[in-house]
Amino acid sequence: MVDKPHLDEEALAELQDVMENEFPTLIQTYLNDSKERIEGLKAAMDGGDADAFAKTAHSFKGSCINIGAPRLGALCREAETAGQNERLGEVPPVLDAIQEEFQQVTDALNRLMAQGLEPERKQ
Repeated sequence: MVDKPHLDEEALAELQDVMENEFPTLIQTYLNDSKERIEGLKAAMDGGDADAFAKTAHSFKGSCINIGAPRLGALCREAETAGQNERLGEVPPVLDAIQEEFQQVTDALNRLMAQGLEPERKQ
């Protein structure tokens, strides 16, 4: 997992090209949705619902990969697999890692947006 970056700058640049002025809204939506997905993962884990856990992890994985957060996506893939195999007893450390990595991604995206360091668009 260490070989994956917190953010994929190329993916973010492509998203900015496509989204243009809506790019900041996309980032904020991703961050808000991700918080809800983490809460959903916790609720499914606490409720012993492996199917809901796997489905939430799968959905979260997709949004992470699409936004350019490959390390977080890989952690979600690990969580998804644990849910699919009904191994919820193994997920607390994975969920902790997801929360820690989400904080890293959040901080990096907020810095990117605040400092105006969005990847340059091709003219």
